[in-house]
Amino acid sequence: MLQDGKLVIAKSVVDNEDVCLLPTMANRHGLIAGATGTGKTVTLKTIAQSMSDAGIPTFLADVKGDVSGMMVAGEPSEKLLARLAGIGVTDYDFHACPVRFWDVYGNEGTPVRTTITEMGPLLLSRLLGLTDVQQGVLNIAFHVADDQGLLLLDLKDLRSMIAYLGEHAADFTNTYGQIAKQSVGAIQRALLELEDAGGDIFFGEPALDISDWLACDSEGKGYVNILDCVKLVQSPLLYSTFLLWMLGELYELLPEAGDLDKPKMCFFFDEAHLLFDEAPKALLVKVEQIVKLVRSKGVGIYFITQSPSDIPNEVLSQLGNRVQHALRAYTPAEQKAIKAAAESFRVNPAFDTALAITELGTGEALISCLDEDGKPSIVQRAMVIAPACSMGSAASEDKRYCIDNGALMGKYKDAIDRESAYELLKARAETDAQLQAKAEAQKQAQAQAAAEEKARQKEQDALDKQLEREAQRAYKEQLKEEERRRKEAERAQRERQKALNSVITSASRTVANSLVRGIMGSLRK
Repeated sequence: MLQDGKLVIAKSVVDNEDVCLLPTMANRHGLIAGATGTGKTVTLKTIAQSMSDAGIPTFLADVKGDVSGMMVAGEPSEKLLARLAGIGVTDYDFHACPVRFWDVYGNEGTPVRTTITEMGPLLLSRLLGLTDVQQGVLNIAFHVADDQGLLLLDLKDLRSMIAYLGEHAADFTNTYGQIAKQSVGAIQRALLELEDAGGDIFFGEPALDISDWLACDSEGKGYVNILDCVKLVQSPLLYSTFLLWMLGELYELLPEAGDLDKPKMCFFFDEAHLLFDEAPKALLVKVEQIVKLVRSKGVGIYFITQSPSDIPNEVLSQLGNRVQHALRAYTPAEQKAIKAAAESFRVNPAFDTALAITELGTGEALISCLDEDGKPSIVQRAMVIAPACSMGSAASEDKRYCIDNGALMGKYKDAIDRESAYELLKARAETDAQLQAKAEAQKQAQAQAAAEEKARQKEQDALDKQLEREAQRAYKEQLKEEERRRKEAERAQRERQKALNSVITSASRTVANSLVRGIMGSLRK
């Protein structure tokens, strides 16, 4: 509860003093840890409602469905009033919080979407379970999309981009690196599996504007933004990737703010161990960087998990405000975790911290918050004050009314599918297909023309050969005729010569005979 500008979250068991979280230190992050059933959710509601009353917007991941009760004022039951009185709290102001419900699937809250580009290749690689080599190909896809002005908004955009990359791998190898067809196929299969699991509904537009969560109501109370994760947490990888994306968005979008009187917003991440389970080293480094630096942007991050050992040491060291509920020590590993948790607190001489962790009852916790100078206070064994809102779930009809009439439902309800990589690559492919068809048609026309020309030439060649043969035959006939005529002429010449010779011979005989007779006659005389 808010009292004198402080967030009073518990009462010390030792001296009944208030255990407070200072708004100026609320952005130094925090941890709520404890075994199942020890009261973590109630503590979460108490702190979140106190922040809301102080005008600090909050975000809560509701993995069990019981955080919705924050929209309903608590009921002063006899048992609850007795507990409050037992820790010295009287005249308690039961009231509700201004609440906005969100849901990745759009059923139990205003739809939450982001784009493929905003998610980025690092988180997508984790979500898709890609190897380092496959992640490299995914990085190339993002670079090519940027260089060619192709927006990656939803899964069909990314599928089209990966397919385009595979089809034109040879064109990109010299500029971006080797693109193996096996990696392209593996990414496409992973995208198909994600789509089958319902992950495609998360990607698209309008994308969530984180600044919509940094809001207060008309009375100056910070909105409690509740993300319904009952269904989402059944896909731990999708759940954790979504939360990590939100961290990245906060870090990238919010400006530097320095030290503020109170945070711009505080985030509570339930089942925090899922954020870090099997996370690649590059992602862990990114998370550590964000946790270290987002404080200066006026944002506090609170992790809720069973054991502090669920959080990497580099992140755990940044969590200044801590609430430790009971842990069990049945195994050596659990005993070691308790010892580590106890040693993370400043010692209180009034009790044994390690022993107290195993003795804490439901709703009781060890608490240490940062003081005005940013130093951890000595650990206090305290009873957490019940939230002023309902500790149960809201009635389904009340929740439905709140969802349907939310101020931001009109902004995010209907998905928008504007022109992006899918449409542009499809149009490009159709254009290429048309050009290819045109080129093929031209090629076929040229081939047909060439074939026709070849046939015409063949026909012409045949005709030329026929004409040549006929000319040769005519020439031969002419030669034969000339030879015949020559021979005929020669024969006629011979005949004439023979006749002439005959005439000459006959004449010669006549003359000779005449001469002989003349001579003979003269002799006889």
